[in-house]
Amino acid sequence: MSKTHSSVILFQGDSITDGGRSRNDDPNHVLGHGYAYLISSKLGVELAAKQPTFYNRGISGDRASDLYARWNEDTYSLKPDLISILIGVNDAWRTINGEPSGVTDRLGRAYRHLLEETREVMPKAGLVLMEPFILKTGATVERWDAWQERIGQYQHLVGELATEFGAVLVPLQDVFNQATEKAEASYWLWDGVHPTAAGHELIARQWLSVVQGSSLKIQ
Repeated sequence: MSKTHSSVILFQGDSITDGGRSRNDDPNHVLGHGYAYLISSKLGVELAAKQPTFYNRGISGDRASDLYARWNEDTYSLKPDLISILIGVNDAWRTINGEPSGVTDRLGRAYRHLLEETREVMPKAGLVLMEPFILKTGATVERWDAWQERIGQYQHLVGELATEFGAVLVPLQDVFNQATEKAEASYWLWDGVHPTAAGHELIARQWLSVVQGSSLKIQ
């Protein structure tokens, strides 16, 4: 069977996206074991006739400024049709903990710069912005008010950027809040930040629901 045009979907972000992915071409591990893998596996089966290509370029520990620093190599060079971004928790973590790498909060300016340049370089690429999220358990408990305030600001910012740049916004905080009615916070985000297997499935389901119901539907 001849292969038709293959859509190229790129997942970008930090450790939540990274998912322990391999750094080689082994197709068994190259997408990691998180939401990017789950989305790719489902769409890969449903759209097998068109054989979409999925890339995961999430890197553990990354902030928005780190994404921008590697955007040439890890985004433009891959020529994606759709770029999905989840970033923010490390910007918050380092700022709240007073680490040297968090002295200035660059999320807003770095994220905006990245999106401006992407629109210039790849004007036809679809953009999906995923809302950062937290729950009150593990790493977030001690300074919960500071975490809530910071992540709340980031969530507002990501919503504004999605509108400004014509991106599809994937809300996630409400999804996790509602999930805590079924099981405790650590069941979904084991340390308040990083998802468990069940947490990744929540993200994947929400992403698919929103994106596949939008103008950026992968088909």
